[in-house]
Amino acid sequence: MIAFSNLKSTHVLITGAGKGIGRAIALEMGQHVSKMSLIGRNLKNLLEVKTLIGNKCEIQTFECDVTNPKAVEETFLRASTALGPIGVLINNAGQARSASFQKTTLEDWQTMLDVNLSGTFLCTQAVIEGMLNLPFARVINIASTAAQKGYPYVSAYAAAKHGVLGLTRSLALEFAKSSVTFNAVCPGFTDTDIVAESLKTISAKTHLSHEEALKELIKNNPQRRLISPQEVAQQVLWLCHDQSQSINGQALSIAGGEVMS
Repeated sequence: MIAFSNLKSTHVLITGAGKGIGRAIALEMGQHVSKMSLIGRNLKNLLEVKTLIGNKCEIQTFECDVTNPKAVEETFLRASTALGPIGVLINNAGQARSASFQKTTLEDWQTMLDVNLSGTFLCTQAVIEGMLNLPFARVINIASTAAQKGYPYVSAYAAAKHGVLGLTRSLALEFAKSSVTFNAVCPGFTDTDIVAESLKTISAKTHLSHEEALKELIKNNPQRRLISPQEVAQQVLWLCHDQSQSINGQALSIAGGEVMS
């Protein structure tokens, strides 16, 4: 029988919790935990998620840019002061930009590294010391199949997500004897606002219809469909089971068979 006894009393913090995958994770976690911190760049979105969860658990919301070291330090301190040490960190905040390599600017490159990789680094550093004193702890990084393989026109994003996976695996080994596990969840193209914007860009640049652009986007998924945010949320929840302690340093693909290693 799957047990959630450790998770029930653990303070869970989710970054990028206002929309898409982060929102789905927050809604799922809200059914199983007693205290949760939601972080994002749009407080209105976070409050909407909090309202949807209702009084099922104690929730606090924080507007925070995860690329800002001082903001991360202050926000995580406020969160842990209010609800206790953070036992589960879900690094979901991220951003994707597409351009050919020749048109990728240094600003584009740096933004992808800052949001996707440095944000994960800063948030993990903010919790690790406290986690090492807990009997149960998890760091779950929402990466992408772009952490496992290359895609054209997203070289900066793929490089950043490859970095997230490398960080995940290095920390899994560095802290293997502790109570903390580190894993990366790697969805393929997921039904979120980011993908909706990608479809608009493809249509505008190629003059394809929405349906044709969607077919182009999902052609590498053997199931020929977008992943749902709820599927990703369920994978995250599974990593928080009491019996998942030996799952460590893994890249867990949710992509219909697109990636098998």
